[in-house]
Amino acid sequence: MTIKVYGDSISGNCLKVKWVLDRLNLSYDWIETDVTSGSTRTQTFLALNPAGQVPTVVLEDGRVLAQSGAIALYFAENSDLIPADAYDRAKMFEWMFWEQYSHEPYVAVRRFHMRYMGKAAEELDPKLLERGSGALQRMEDALRGGGDWFAGPRLSLADIALVAYTRMAADGGFDLGLYPHIQAWIGRVEGELGLSPYV
Repeated sequence: MTIKVYGDSISGNCLKVKWVLDRLNLSYDWIETDVTSGSTRTQTFLALNPAGQVPTVVLEDGRVLAQSGAIALYFAENSDLIPADAYDRAKMFEWMFWEQYSHEPYVAVRRFHMRYMGKAAEELDPKLLERGSGALQRMEDALRGGGDWFAGPRLSLADIALVAYTRMAADGGFDLGLYPHIQAWIGRVEGELGLSPYV
């Protein structure tokens, strides 16, 4: 049985999983699952993932795994995407947890409302812009103060987790031109993952 990935291509959380699998040259079937159409609320899908969320993965043995970070960690175990050094590995987790709590809820949510719901910036809670900008500034400061990557001397899951919605931030009205170190880092990550620049 081949790995099955239920994912929506507009979702950075889903793309994180795709990029990890591609980076590791793992074979999988991508099952496009449009979250805006109610497809994650069907009885069939809820039987796989009662939370009704993508990404959801069905492993070769039939077991199911959800949440992008957990899925990425499962597949990346014993690969160079997880730093060998204990401190660097802990920093990777720190950035991954921070991304889901302090970055994605603002940058990704504002992007979704503006690009896919057609809302104007003035219709949205101003805290989305304020906190999303604060998250981007924290990343900019971290990159200005240290190496090319967020955890250790090479690309890690931290970079993959952070780049997903950061490279799309302009869709939510965030000006990436204010963050030159982020822009350079996005280019490095895209190069490592073989991605075309996001337009």
